Amino acid sequence: MGSRATPWGAYKTITDALRRRITGGEFPPGVQLPSEATLRAEYGVARNTLRRALADLEREGLLVTMPGRGRLASSRADAAPPAPIFRRISTDLRAAIERGELRQGDILPSEAALTAQYEVSRWTARQALIELEAAGLIETRHGKGRFVK
Repeated sequence: MGSRATPWGAYKTITDALRRRITGGEFPPGVQLPSEATLRAEYGVARNTLRRALADLEREGLLVTMPGRGRLASSRADAAPPAPIFRRISTDLRAAIERGELRQGDILPSEAALTAQYEVSRWTARQALIELEAAGLIETRHGKGRFVK
């Protein structure tokens, strides 16, 4: 093993240590954890090792990743991870279609409009639209926009 290699299973040690810190109250619910760089330096591990530990804690519901805010301690140990933002957008649009607010042939808001409304990246808005298209609810007319089927 090279001098820069991380010992086998080190992520489990980090997972356990961070779990104790979260459940012990060092990071109360809603508090941001230190940055990846800070935690990597603290535990002396590679980026992928730290990310594996953080992913385990997120699956357990002890962490929530908030784009633009970092990782926050969760308010409940059994909390389900939040749905991706694109899923919220597609759910909102699907509901509007089901309620009849958007009818067959109606044009959907553009990626730019969704980006502004939800304060997300263009890619996030596009993912929501791709999901609706895959579900057969909308269609893309190149150069015209996306329309309800």
